[in-house]
Amino acid sequence: MPEVSLRPATGADIPDLLAFWQVAAEDAHRPADTARAVEALVARDPEALILAVDGGSLVGSVIAGWDGWRCHLYRLAVAPTHRGRGIGRLLIAAAEERFRRLGGTRADAMVLVDNGPAHRAWRAAGFAPQAEWARWVKPLPPA
Repeated sequence: MPEVSLRPATGADIPDLLAFWQVAAEDAHRPADTARAVEALVARDPEALILAVDGGSLVGSVIAGWDGWRCHLYRLAVAPTHRGRGIGRLLIAAAEERFRRLGGTRADAMVLVDNGPAHRAWRAAGFAPQAEWARWVKPLPPA
């Protein structure tokens, strides 16, 4: 098991988290994350953004979003230097435990079609693609 600790993100983590996602997360096909958006997430649901920390360094993240009905997973990312050590599995397990505590019964994960390494990680955690569903998106203009 990896020598990391898990904790919820705070506002103080946002600059490091955004820099981490630039290195460790898949950012194709989407607009870049902003400090404002992450601040809103942390303010609305302080336990949703789970971080993996190793010796004070951010090495992993997952967003375990709960809307009161469904469980959604986003932004699973592990530092390239720490991949293959079980950190992704640890983050997914923490997210699933959060969902169970909240009464969730099924989780879905946002995974890019062309991200093969992510497919392997999600399959290893027991997830499978759902062929009968497709994601539809519409960018919204800023408020």
